[in-house]
Amino acid sequence: MIHVIATIDLVEGKRQAFLQEFRKLVPLVRAEAGCIEYGPTIDVATGIGAQGNVRENVVMVVEKWADLPALKAHMVAPHMQDYRPRVKDMVKSTTLQILEPA
Repeated sequence: MIHVIATIDLVEGKRQAFLQEFRKLVPLVRAEAGCIEYGPTIDVATGIGAQGNVRENVVMVVEKWADLPALKAHMVAPHMQDYRPRVKDMVKSTTLQILEPA
């Protein structure tokens, strides 16, 4: 199993518009072969000292894939190719943390 944490840093004030577009993508991704979990998350204020500051312009996508080939297929899926141009003006940067259970 492969875990992915995608951190998407957004242009200030664009998070709601980004999430609206992203939510259209979610059912298509969840239908992909090998997709176990896929969904957007945002920071929540908790008052827990170890937590960093709440980031108003960040969306983190939590993903689980059956294996690396499934993840690689996802990255070039037609709906992903269609999605990226629709959000490019909202996204400042994206980083991926790709992990496996220890």
